[in-house]
Amino acid sequence: MSTLRTTTDFLLHDWLDVTSLTQRPRFADHSRETFDAVLDTCERMARDKFAPFNRTVDVQEPHFDGERVTLPQCTSDARQAYADSGMLSAAQDYAMGGMQLPYVVEAAANGFFACASVSINTSMLTTANANAILMAGSPAQQSVFAANEFNGRWSGTMALSEPQAGSSLSDIATRAEPDGADSQSDPLGPRYRLRGNKMWISAGEHELTENIVHLVLAKIPGADGRLVPGVKGISLFIVPKQLVDIHGALTGERNDVSLAGLNHKLGWRGTTNTLLNFGEGRYPVRGAAGAIGYLMGQPGDGLKHMFHMMNEARITIGMAATMLGLAGYYASLEYARTRLQGRPAASGGKDAAQAPVPIIEHADVKRMLLAQKAYGEGALALNLYCARLVDEGRTGEPDAAAQARLLLEVLTPIAKSWPSEWCLEANSLAIQVHGGYGYTRDFPVEQYWRDNRLNMIHEGTHGIQAADLLGRKVRMQGGAGLQLLARTMNATIQRAMAHAPLAGYSNQLAAALAEVGAASKAAWATDNATEALANAVPFMQAAGHMVLAWMWLDIACSLLSRGAQAQAQANADTGRMAAMRYFFHYELPKIGPWLAVVKRRDMTCADMPVDAF
Repeated sequence: MSTLRTTTDFLLHDWLDVTSLTQRPRFADHSRETFDAVLDTCERMARDKFAPFNRTVDVQEPHFDGERVTLPQCTSDARQAYADSGMLSAAQDYAMGGMQLPYVVEAAANGFFACASVSINTSMLTTANANAILMAGSPAQQSVFAANEFNGRWSGTMALSEPQAGSSLSDIATRAEPDGADSQSDPLGPRYRLRGNKMWISAGEHELTENIVHLVLAKIPGADGRLVPGVKGISLFIVPKQLVDIHGALTGERNDVSLAGLNHKLGWRGTTNTLLNFGEGRYPVRGAAGAIGYLMGQPGDGLKHMFHMMNEARITIGMAATMLGLAGYYASLEYARTRLQGRPAASGGKDAAQAPVPIIEHADVKRMLLAQKAYGEGALALNLYCARLVDEGRTGEPDAAAQARLLLEVLTPIAKSWPSEWCLEANSLAIQVHGGYGYTRDFPVEQYWRDNRLNMIHEGTHGIQAADLLGRKVRMQGGAGLQLLARTMNATIQRAMAHAPLAGYSNQLAAALAEVGAASKAAWATDNATEALANAVPFMQAAGHMVLAWMWLDIACSLLSRGAQAQAQANADTGRMAAMRYFFHYELPKIGPWLAVVKRRDMTCADMPVDAF
């Protein structure tokens, strides 16, 4: 059994007790055995269909000849294997062809693929796209578009950003105008013609599936023909690459969506990243330019529906960053165990006559490995904890479900951003463990770093997540979310106090919680949002470290509550306790300087004159 599987099993069963979910009606057909069978299948598929080709998709980038995009055959084989496994609809209702798996089990199972080769499989986008249609689409849109994404016939994207707007969605300029007198009576939804450009669209063009379903943000012009400024005028449209009928059959007519070019990236090279033109007339529909799109939900509700998709995607990106961090950790751990170099220092100095030792015996290498373990396994715990909150929010009793959803709102920016920053640092340490070999392509760790560097930008940049956390999440409902987080953490602190070895760490976490709370109040002791948010990123770094320390303390409580274990398990538990101690000794103390600039609303950066750079 792989180290990742052992860690995943521990977190799912010994820590989160996911088998208890089978007592709920939605999951009543499941058991520990069915959960294990899903994990077994995904672990094997990732090992056989994904991992051997991670380097292949990095060096054989997508190629566009002006007409078609070419990808390596291994990409098609891996995607088909994944679709055939049923994992696209794993958490969906039986009626939708799903397994009704808990989301936490689905997330854990998908982790194997991200660890094996993060850029081969873009199914996360398809699942999130289809879920958004299930939430806000009409019954016809659900049966035609969502169902065919879940069964693997079609794939999906999210098309938000534009070349001139980037993350500033209020500035998008894509237009959507009614398509003729009968536009409101189309059985697939109110029909519009879209014209505009979308940038950075992952999996926006390929021939892996017979159709691609784009979810596109666009604005419907007002009576004067002008676009409504800001975000209130943004609507969401379903824009298929190939037009379809009400039964989901292709009509044979290409929609007016064209590929302007591929973006060649630092990492995630196995996934096409595209600039798409909508409605430029390259593929006229019924004799006219304009891409056909079907309104999803009500006009002006586009961001609300898209953010449902994006929140799910943000947790998935956090999981991807985590798995890349762990992949680098496993590679550097294996290297450190086999690479012979140097001799241990003794009281009389080093004995050159002694044989070299594996570098894992050197203290600084142990430090780098332990840091990677603390970052990666801690981030995995956080993401699975958040996935467990998703299940609680969907299937728990009303009060518990509402609390879970509120806590998830607060934790989502951290679940996405903390792994994106600190598991990238883990990848840097993995390169360092390899020494000069680490930055060569003879070893995989440089690719893991390149792949992971994209995740601080994917699905909302670091700064955007930080502004969301400090500007909205800690203040929502009069601070109810932050108060709930504090109560939940305090429950762990009280439980840990009952274990003598954890008492000091409990006090340290309690102090960190108080510091973060005080910093949030100090930041907002002004009506000037510019001042309050000037140091949102340091605040998020501190809050993230506090949350990760909480994860590790809660895990330590579970470890100390267990009885005697077999030797292999005892060794694993020793490693987890060491990672917990590392985090409290080396990482949690970092929050002081981060919070200091937040508390005094330091304007050093914000006040820097532009011309002085």
